[in-house]
Amino acid sequence: MSLRIIATGGTFDKHYNEIAGELGFGASHLPQVIARARITAEVVLEELRLLDSLEMQDADRQRILAACQAASQRAIVIVHGTDTMQLTAQVLGQALHDKTVVLTGAMIPYEIANSDAQFNFGFACGVAQVLPAGVYVAMNGRIFAWNKVAKNRSAGVFEPL
Repeated sequence: MSLRIIATGGTFDKHYNEIAGELGFGASHLPQVIARARITAEVVLEELRLLDSLEMQDADRQRILAACQAASQRAIVIVHGTDTMQLTAQVLGQALHDKTVVLTGAMIPYEIANSDAQFNFGFACGVAQVLPAGVYVAMNGRIFAWNKVAKNRSAGVFEPL
């Protein structure tokens, strides 16, 4: 089985600019994350425009949907910002029925100490290969159906609806 990874940005892929003291986007961390994960399945990485999910528009969600529809792989992991992950999951969940799509992200950027990015990525890659067709959110060791999840901003976790 091969696995398609789609990078869309979010906190996961942010870089810290120590001169400006800000987080922003540069090159995706995913080539390094994939190498570090030592995934033995064939992996195809597709990088879309890297965005903070709060800046994501309907056109961006349609671009993600089109990438999923065009993918030859049945298992897809989308690295996405957590603030609007459930909105993108809704768009995908209503349209995709023949592939297993797992959205994941991070609360702390990959390059920052104690980030949850590597764990969430590995977990999402594993479950994407065994779950039945559908759209899911996989965060911090939990899997949620696309229409039964919400981000609890005050606790910094995803919870079932």
